[in-house]
Amino acid sequence: MLSLGGTLTVGRLGFGTGGLVGPGYWGPRHEDPERLLAVLRRSVDRGVTLIDTADNYGPDVAEELVARALHPYPEGLVIATKGGVVRTGPNVWHIAGRPEQLRAMCDASLRRLRTDTIDLYQLHRLDPDVPMADQLGTLLELQQAGKIRHIGLDSIGAAELARARQVAPIASVQNRYNLMDRASEDVLKLCERTGTAFLPWFPLGNGTLTGGRPTTPAADALTSIATAHDATTGQIALAWLLHHSPALLPTPGTSSPDHLDENLAAARINLTEEELARLDALTDGTASTGGTGGTGD
Repeated sequence: MLSLGGTLTVGRLGFGTGGLVGPGYWGPRHEDPERLLAVLRRSVDRGVTLIDTADNYGPDVAEELVARALHPYPEGLVIATKGGVVRTGPNVWHIAGRPEQLRAMCDASLRRLRTDTIDLYQLHRLDPDVPMADQLGTLLELQQAGKIRHIGLDSIGAAELARARQVAPIASVQNRYNLMDRASEDVLKLCERTGTAFLPWFPLGNGTLTGGRPTTPAADALTSIATAHDATTGQIALAWLLHHSPALLPTPGTSSPDHLDENLAAARINLTEEELARLDALTDGTASTGGTGGTGD
């Protein structure tokens, strides 16, 4: 289990909703929406206690699916969403962090999620054209008004996080991070020291850690360890995250019930010290903290 902001307790694997919308996070998926609702409900039935979504997934589509599937929300279920980014097309978006924009986005998310308070509201990107104090100050006002319970930050560096913590209590960070992409290791270490949850986006490398890649030392290691545990390479990649740091809270998403079950089963895999050492030695070291135009988090 993991603490969010000292008041919410969640399991170590959440469920991300980016995979429930169309390509490039634009529009609905071209499949029966009842299947998507069923996957959301199944995740909670299987013990997931954190649902991670965003207003720009669709836009609006993912938040509406969460409410349709799960409202009224069962006790203990934490709903996290994000604001501060406006999507205008597939993989096309821009940052919007002015106070009036953040207030309007939060209010719209409250309506779509059918709730009076959002458990975790994450600033999807810091707006470089707006002072950090103004952006976080707006979230503090929303917190004081009871509209959000905890504040999180997305795609942020360690120095920025340290500055942000001087302005507002930060319950979570959501940066790109996985077995082969550890550019945010310094952020993770800061989260460990400060009791901040770290929700890694693209925890499976946007599919690159789930098998089917050309033979590489990383693929060989994942495959051999997966074989030893009668598991998939994706399960081993998730299990490594859970072993690597107590601050990590992966939220892999899927539209498939079988893939959901596979992801959740990763929490039961116990990696040996030798296996962990072998996986720890793997990294390409090429990715950056800032993310890409897809806002895959």
